[in-house]
Amino acid sequence: MAVKSRQAENSATTRAALIKIARKLFAEHGYADTATEEVVRRARVTRGALYHHFKDKKDLFKAVLLEEEKRLAELTALVSAGERDPLNIMVKATEAFLDECLDPAVRQIVLIDAPAVLGWEQYRKIDDEHFLAGVVAVFEGAIQQGLIPRQPVAPLARIMMGAVHEATMLLAHAPDQLKARREVSEVIARLLNGIRAGKR
Repeated sequence: MAVKSRQAENSATTRAALIKIARKLFAEHGYADTATEEVVRRARVTRGALYHHFKDKKDLFKAVLLEEEKRLAELTALVSAGERDPLNIMVKATEAFLDECLDPAVRQIVLIDAPAVLGWEQYRKIDDEHFLAGVVAVFEGAIQQGLIPRQPVAPLARIMMGAVHEATMLLAHAPDQLKARREVSEVIARLLNGIRAGKR
């Protein structure tokens, strides 16, 4: 049992090292210009070890993306913890997410390479798995508190996620990212304020 436990621990350590090195290289060079040979060399493992954990380079990239999405989801939940107004939760979480999108690593991996490498359908599915339930919960809470009129929550959540997604694409390709970041923040705040009950 102790031997198996050690083997499992070593395997997990190797996998984590490969993901860490791959994230760095994908962020610096992009998916297309990152070679698995360089990942293996820097992680100090064999090619066999790489292919034991991942089918191919695309599978390795997906693992990196999943870790990144998990981190972003945890961050956005943390920054809004303790906030009672669901719409303020949405504002704070969105602001934190947009700030992260200014990070060159997030920009390259999540915004530029992920849709191109995995395709829009798979990329959206991963995004949904990490964020959709939280957005739905925010709007359900807002309805329960009477902050927004009663309405179908699923399309509202989808439309809001679509707006944030388009905002991130704008940031990813904007020549002046800081200016775009300010403008996007103002628009999203107006959108959320505009759906509050009694607002016209």
